Amino acid sequence: MTAVATLAPAVSTAADIKAARVWAGPEYTRVVFDLSGPATYKMSQGDTPGSVVLDIAGSAVAGDFAAPGGQGLFKSMTAGKQGRTARMVATVDPKAKPKSFLLKPAGDYGYRLVLDLYPGGQSDPGDNPVTDDTPSVADAPAEAAVAITPRGSRGKTVPAGKPPMLASERKVVIAIDAGHGGEDPGARGATGLREKDVTLQVARELADQINRQPGMQAVLTRNGDYFIPLKRRYQIAREHNADMFVSIHADAFKNSDAKGSSVWVLSPRGKTSEAARWLADRENRADLVGGVSLDDKDDTLAAVLLDLQQGYAMQASESIAGNVLKALGRLGPTHRGYVERANFVVLRSPDVPSILVETAFITNPSEERRLRDDGHRRELATAVLGGVRNYFESMPPPGTWFAAQAARRNGTSVASTAASAPATPAVGSDADAIASSAVKSTARTPPSKKLAAKTDDQQLASADTPASAKKSTARADENVRDVHRVNRGETLTGIAQQYGVSVGALKLANKMTDNNVRIGTVMVIPSG
Repeated sequence: MTAVATLAPAVSTAADIKAARVWAGPEYTRVVFDLSGPATYKMSQGDTPGSVVLDIAGSAVAGDFAAPGGQGLFKSMTAGKQGRTARMVATVDPKAKPKSFLLKPAGDYGYRLVLDLYPGGQSDPGDNPVTDDTPSVADAPAEAAVAITPRGSRGKTVPAGKPPMLASERKVVIAIDAGHGGEDPGARGATGLREKDVTLQVARELADQINRQPGMQAVLTRNGDYFIPLKRRYQIAREHNADMFVSIHADAFKNSDAKGSSVWVLSPRGKTSEAARWLADRENRADLVGGVSLDDKDDTLAAVLLDLQQGYAMQASESIAGNVLKALGRLGPTHRGYVERANFVVLRSPDVPSILVETAFITNPSEERRLRDDGHRRELATAVLGGVRNYFESMPPPGTWFAAQAARRNGTSVASTAASAPATPAVGSDADAIASSAVKSTARTPPSKKLAAKTDDQQLASADTPASAKKSTARADENVRDVHRVNRGETLTGIAQQYGVSVGALKLANKMTDNNVRIGTVMVIPSG
């Protein structure tokens, strides 16, 4: 077990440890300490294998504190005092991986210090297994985590009634996030219905319906009553190569008359602030964004590549959100009648189109009654599915079942691997070369390294801003709207239609002399 040290922000008041409790689930074991207020703490490995030490500064253990009994990966606990520091020593499975964090008051709970214990080799709950086999819906237990098929691979089991898929026709992956969970119950209705329960039920129903669709596969960020940090939720979607992320919630308001569904996407300000964080954080830059690492790029090139990918994700999010909102409107009134924007943490993935769906106002008595109804929850899931499916039918991702269906309808030929082409093209190198060319062909003025200090008027412009509206000191990607990697099953005409450009403009931008496209080629998408 690796030693871990975590420091929370300093506080002026001490927090007493009132109680502790344990919950052991199939994915991990959680130990929760109820505190009288905010706290400063440190977690470290004990002197003996299988011991985790939590030192809470300026605190004391309440007189009636009782250590919980062993469950799961948690075995026992002792409480003590060292000077002005309360020390809690937990004996755990020697192979367990500990992780800790603080939670602010929510619902019926006050401040809490959480110690999560994961089995050896596992990092977080919600990490549904990635397998080479896609189980049929009939074979999958209702409560089991939903497995997905990795991109580029093919499930060996095809559910009855589904048309066969070619090896190159991968499924689109939809990550479904059931909001709240565990220690965070979310909003509560007048009769006690909890948001965390509603969101999980709708998420499971949506996953089940998606898995019955040809060419689609669902993955749940959580499939039980446990808490997952907000940032971790969209990270799970990225790790599973999701084509889309849907977060399910139930709205609340102090006025019980508030009603209607709503759909949210990331705000432009949220996009810019996230770009600043991503470029400033070395760990983020080492991760892949759109299949390319930003870690070895200079600031100008990294900013261009990140903005192109964010621009694509936000444009797709807007389109998907509009489809879903229209579908929800057929079930009843929507709250605003238009897609709303906010800087929600779960919407900040730089390269996965993301939406947040507020199914209804749980604080409205009539809508709370509807949320209790199994049939209405199925209708909600069906509406979300319809909006999502319509998007992929009109804008199919390259190499997917939807793209192959579109090609068959159009009667067009598909991209094939040339005999001399490498089996695994160097996508990163191709993207570097294209982006570097774009940088060299335009103004040399690099964006400020201090992106976080930019004002709203200085935010990164969208990649499809008309050239006539740009200043002479244009961005490095002035003539480039996007970068596209050719996948199996694609045609030049299909790519042009996907981005709304002419075939001629696409050929000119990429210096092509014919209409043949090669798998693995990275193409520039012109801005006009």
